[in-house]
Amino acid sequence: MVAVVIPAAGSGSRLGGQPKQLRTLGNAPLLFHTAQVFDHHPQVTNLVIAAAESSMEVYTEILQPLTKPYEVVMGGATRQESVMKGFSHLGASTSAVLIHDAARPFITQQVITRVIESTFTYGAAAAAVAVSDTVRYGENGRFTNTISRDGLYSMQTPQGFRYELLAEALHQGDLSAATDDVELMQHVGHDVCIVEGDPRNIKITTKSDWEWANQMWNAREIHP
Repeated sequence: MVAVVIPAAGSGSRLGGQPKQLRTLGNAPLLFHTAQVFDHHPQVTNLVIAAAESSMEVYTEILQPLTKPYEVVMGGATRQESVMKGFSHLGASTSAVLIHDAARPFITQQVITRVIESTFTYGAAAAAVAVSDTVRYGENGRFTNTISRDGLYSMQTPQGFRYELLAEALHQGDLSAATDDVELMQHVGHDVCIVEGDPRNIKITTKSDWEWANQMWNAREIHP
């Protein structure tokens, strides 16, 4: 069994207005589009969505068209707490767990497949893209040192883990210090395999991200 946990309890304050998961992208809320990609994947068996208490009912209604079993559970105050709460609703019969950001609706079936295959092979895997832009430090409004981009990756999701490894990381790792699940896994000494991601698999965070997402969605509807 391959389960998907989607932490979606955040408010999306940087974008402003209603939580971004509820914003309409094309013909449906952003959360539905993200969940639907996994719902369509043949290896995914079920989904768990961690929501703010005030959003649980509306999320449940939004996700009703999904064909696979799903559960909306109460999330936590942080992303990692929401992952922990979502994970706690999975049974031990689960073989692998994918964690995916609610605000990444452009994830592809191909990337999901690569993460699942690498998770079963190596135990832990995550999508990422190699950094191609020049990267520099800045201080007091001025550029300082240039950083070598060799070996630098921009992290994406999904991030996949064998059930027992994620259980260990969630119970022994430092939830307050980890920025994502890869770091949590590293805290308990497990390597994570790099999986080729997709530059279009961005996390919608700012107003410019939202404008780009709408342009992408409209273009995809015209040229599917």
